[in-house]
Amino acid sequence: MQTWLFLFLYLSIILILLQWGSCSSSYSEQESDRVSILPGQAFNVNFAHYSGYITVNEESGRALFYWFFEAVEDPSSKPLLLWLNGGPGCSSIAYGEAEEVGPFHIKSDGKTPYLNPYSWNKVANVLFIDSPVGVGYSYSNNSKDLLDNGDERTAKDSLAFLLNWLKRYPQYKGRNFYLSGESYAGHYVPQLAQSIMRYRKSTGDDSIKLKGYLVGNALTDDFHDYLGLFQFWWSAGLISDQTFKRLNIYCDFQLFIQPSSRCDKILDIASEEFGNIDPYSIYTPSCTSNVSFPSNKLLKRLHSARRLGEKYDPCTEKHSTVYFNLVEVQKALHVNPAVAPSKWETCSDVVGSNWKDSPKSVLDIYRELVSAGLRIWMFSGDTDAVIPTASTRLSIDALKLPTISPWRAWYHDRQVGGWTQGYDGLTFVSVRGAGHEVPLHRPQLALVLIKAFLSGTTMPTLPQVITDS
Repeated sequence: MQTWLFLFLYLSIILILLQWGSCSSSYSEQESDRVSILPGQAFNVNFAHYSGYITVNEESGRALFYWFFEAVEDPSSKPLLLWLNGGPGCSSIAYGEAEEVGPFHIKSDGKTPYLNPYSWNKVANVLFIDSPVGVGYSYSNNSKDLLDNGDERTAKDSLAFLLNWLKRYPQYKGRNFYLSGESYAGHYVPQLAQSIMRYRKSTGDDSIKLKGYLVGNALTDDFHDYLGLFQFWWSAGLISDQTFKRLNIYCDFQLFIQPSSRCDKILDIASEEFGNIDPYSIYTPSCTSNVSFPSNKLLKRLHSARRLGEKYDPCTEKHSTVYFNLVEVQKALHVNPAVAPSKWETCSDVVGSNWKDSPKSVLDIYRELVSAGLRIWMFSGDTDAVIPTASTRLSIDALKLPTISPWRAWYHDRQVGGWTQGYDGLTFVSVRGAGHEVPLHRPQLALVLIKAFLSGTTMPTLPQVITDS
């Protein structure tokens, strides 16, 4: 009896030591990724943040770069939120973190970060990853990997990232988890959600406790995206009646991804009618210097390459380009100089131009995930002429979901913030006056949006005015 008792105690101690060693190792890895202070940072913050690499494929040495921000207050009670930018080939650090929902934005000198008062880490622990390899600081030891990216492998690597990231941050295992993103992340986000749900079902592993996702101005379904695109151009007064009619005649929606000389010609006319505006935000001033491509080339790209949201105006992204190329910044973010890009870019043309697989629609994934009971929201800045509100609404209509709450305005500070409609399994929210990057143009309204989404409430209504009788 004493022998068995001794053996039991011995094994218990060994197990405790192994668990302690695992926790100690995770804590050590976390601390090695902790960012103390950024170059140019002239203010203190009351939240911890971490950055580094997570290997997603040992054989080829694929590793994704991440930057993680704990919530400003009581992070242990807040959910975990992942943000992804699209392209494909664009950096979530460049856009999501540095000019949209992250806490650190960059001043026009390209050297000085400042604190974003509407950062989403006010309501969640926020994780950004540069995905896939070849984007931002993410890398592979096999250079061929950069030429072999696509939707399928991106989802697979992102799932591997999350599983391995949770080994480094075990305190977030089983934490309520949400996905978010915009533009081509309209593919990334539901595809990753599907991968997580199928992984959970096949393995029984519930460490990634996915509760839902939201996507903005999202590439969703080619047919409806292009149908809504031309409708928006015409209704916003960007093109003439004649051009609108010709677009519908010569740019057959079913065949739109195939080159057509007639369609190309009418797109050139549409480009001229657009004038010198920013198609990603049609009512805000356009950048008049160092423009990455004129509007006629943009529209040609929409037709020939089906890339509906690659780059935003370089007048907003050039600050990040300067900052994240600084050696001292890369050192502070634990970028390995042996694998650092020779030139950090907001978007990788190599990745984008060599994309291998991209389904014409992800509506079938929506149907699967709606049935699984996830919280799904789609939001749309209503001044975007690249993936406009009309496109998103047409894609939602194609799902044929019953309406459970009718179309109505939502409010912030007693002003209309946009419009919303609730469906059985999905919520749509438009954001008034926002362009392709909603949190860039309407940061306060975007914070209202994410608060409502995470809390599972509807968008706010106009408060009732109480008067004396």
